[in-house]
Amino acid sequence: MTDNSEEEYPTYAEDVTGEEVSSAESEPIKANISSKKHEGVLYLGIDLGTSRTSVSASNGVRDSVASYVGYPKDVVSQKLLKKEILFGDEAIKNRLSLHFYRPLQHGVLKCSENGDDSGDENLKAARDLIREIIRRAKPRKDELIYGVIGTPAQASINNKDAIIQAAKETVDSVMLCSEPFSVAYGLDMLDDVLVIDIGAGTTDLCRMHGTMPEESDQITITYAGDWIDHRIAELLAEHHPEAQFTIQMVKDMKERHGSVSDNAESAIVKLPVKGRPTDFDITELLREACNDIVQPIVEGLGKLISTFDPEFQERLKERVLLAGGGSQIKGLDTSIEKEMHKLLGAGKVIRIEEPVYGGANGALKIAHDMPAEYWEKLK
Repeated sequence: MTDNSEEEYPTYAEDVTGEEVSSAESEPIKANISSKKHEGVLYLGIDLGTSRTSVSASNGVRDSVASYVGYPKDVVSQKLLKKEILFGDEAIKNRLSLHFYRPLQHGVLKCSENGDDSGDENLKAARDLIREIIRRAKPRKDELIYGVIGTPAQASINNKDAIIQAAKETVDSVMLCSEPFSVAYGLDMLDDVLVIDIGAGTTDLCRMHGTMPEESDQITITYAGDWIDHRIAELLAEHHPEAQFTIQMVKDMKERHGSVSDNAESAIVKLPVKGRPTDFDITELLREACNDIVQPIVEGLGKLISTFDPEFQERLKERVLLAGGGSQIKGLDTSIEKEMHKLLGAGKVIRIEEPVYGGANGALKIAHDMPAEYWEKLK
């Protein structure tokens, strides 16, 4: 992969930016197309996720924020909070005083349709979230900002224009790619790989085979972090109807104790019962809810494998990359492997080391590799 001939550029650039694929779409990906740095340019890899947004910058800065945006509801909340916009955990903490947004809920950026103003509000929240994560990358005032934005697969396929619109005020040039692709690219795993990217709103499955993945190489399912949260809530309400909780409390429980391992430590949590904190053992409830996403994920992998060249199907099974925030559920890699052996006859799952920054790291690598003349200029 050292051929840097100029005719290879357009195919790669068009695919990453989401433009229509040319007739040369089966040409191999050219990793490290160009390592030339441009003076006065800050390259950013941004993972714009449903639950978390992360950035890796060419100046060495990395940062992450929960993908929530809030605006004070009235003069009282403005006086209390002393801010016009709140982000991440601070927004979650003060959400009762805020107009509260999660711009990429369900894995897509909702836009206005038929006079619905909520799309405009969502777009504003997305714009402010992108501005905030760029601010955290600490760009100099004299630098141009070139950003590769990784998004949930369905967002990059169906909401490309909305995401570019949200980015144009703070980014000088932009490219879009799907999160599972950016994760694989960052690890140089470009051939014979299946990527499982478990986000909050969706789980994206992507088949990599030495070329830019097409829409047919990706499957998106809703068995993801949010689905697990609601499943835990259902089980809690069923088994402990006296307990009081919110979906945010459930999310926190999952992030602290989530496991599908048979040897998981006991998960004891305090929940109010008529105002009194009470201990509940939710170990089995968590295991059941977290494990319920395994079979749909493996069935999705089976579809990607069964529609692939039969000569290479076994190779795909042996290189399954587990990424995204949901990959942090203890024992999930082993559970997926077992289900693959049961349903598909074989499987080897590799959990990435940096689930928070895996997508951002890969997007930054794409930014470094792509020549400047193929970026979509916004300013």
